[in-house]
Amino acid sequence: MPFLRLFIFSFLLLPVTSHADNNLPIFGDTTSGIISLSKEHELGQAWARSLRGSAKLLDDPITYSYLNDLLWKLASHSQLQDRRLDLIVLDNPTLNAFAVPGGIIGIHGGLILSADNEDELASVVAHELAHLSQRHFASQLEEARRNRPFTLAALLASILVASADGQAGAAAISTTIASQQSAALAFSRQNEQEADRVGMQTLVNAGIDPEAMPRMFSRLLRSQRFDQNRLPEFLLTHPVSESRIADALNRSAQLPDQPASKNSKEYEIIRTRMTVHFAKSPQDSYAFYRQAVDASPTPTALYGLALSSIETNRYQEAHQALKQLPNDWQSMLYIKLTVAEIYLAQQNWQTAVESLQALNELYPYTYTVEKLLSKALMAQGQPAQAIRVMNNIKRDYPKDADNWYLLAEAYGQNNERMNVHLTRIEYFLLTGQTDRANQQITFARREKNQSQYEIARLDQLEQETKAVRDAMKMDI
Repeated sequence: MPFLRLFIFSFLLLPVTSHADNNLPIFGDTTSGIISLSKEHELGQAWARSLRGSAKLLDDPITYSYLNDLLWKLASHSQLQDRRLDLIVLDNPTLNAFAVPGGIIGIHGGLILSADNEDELASVVAHELAHLSQRHFASQLEEARRNRPFTLAALLASILVASADGQAGAAAISTTIASQQSAALAFSRQNEQEADRVGMQTLVNAGIDPEAMPRMFSRLLRSQRFDQNRLPEFLLTHPVSESRIADALNRSAQLPDQPASKNSKEYEIIRTRMTVHFAKSPQDSYAFYRQAVDASPTPTALYGLALSSIETNRYQEAHQALKQLPNDWQSMLYIKLTVAEIYLAQQNWQTAVESLQALNELYPYTYTVEKLLSKALMAQGQPAQAIRVMNNIKRDYPKDADNWYLLAEAYGQNNERMNVHLTRIEYFLLTGQTDRANQQITFARREKNQSQYEIARLDQLEQETKAVRDAMKMDI
């Protein structure tokens, strides 16, 4: 893979220094370790481009918004020095999450289903943030350069493969880890234990029960024992043992008490969305929630029935299920957005636009509202209005590849040819498709009556494309 050569080359060129501190060090300056924070960010962005271009991203603004809010809540209580974070949510039912140098946090949709409650989900995110704050990739690189210079890059490559293909990724990660020496595995365990300790402190700082972390790990270990043939990818890159769980339990007992949180309604909504999304079939999901509502019409069951009714084209039943929710649920933004999703599924564009425009006035510059509104406007044939909304998203979420893709489509509908080219170039760069970016630059150069701004912008994008291409094709 091109990005794999990039990591190997860049890491091998960096000077080596050593550090050893058992008191949870914070690498707050760019001279700590063997790789600067700026270099980590540069490498992380290159890796993220490869990930966006090769793995299926989860197209669910509500779930993304929830996870992004959770990530930033925890980040604000963490030891992170460089808070340029990028969240990537993958449409993958496997249990996995990972952190990559440069502030990249990846979460598989299946992780939400694997956590028994909101605290346990938060514990995994806090653990990944701890890997970043303690700069374990930099310290692991130091060890790798002494003993196994290609293992770190190979492990990053395996994470990428797992994101696109869980079964192939599991095999790749297993092969990588199996090839490591015992000393290297011990070093990895040290990093994991440190991430546990730092992550639990982050949980405490955020008012979350730190015992959620050992509880989550215990559940993972039990799942490993019950199904040896389907080891979760998370356990392959984050090995869990009885001694590690015991250590985590002992450390959590020494931390200030935090009462176990009651699951928020938002979490129940997100978990239900993932349950329906990853169901074997829409019909199975509908049958499950129909039976659940008939037995006990809880809010979660009703919401699941609404979602599965949308999937099976039972739109009136979906509306009725949402109307049966308690008032405090019906007043939630996520529920109001789900009503709009029903209108979109019905292709009732006018009602969808009107309801989302009303929400946009109540919740201005809100990601979830703007994402659905832009799609509704596009479907209704109002590209100019959609462009204005998507430019708001672009300003606040510049790494949203889906938004760049839709924005190019909107410019096309609005007959803005040069903007189509410029936006497609940005999309291809964001997803690591440099050849296609170059092709769009060539097309754009052929357009007549270019302004000085457009000429200068094309020159700049051409330089950016060359830099990205050279980095991703760098050979050793």
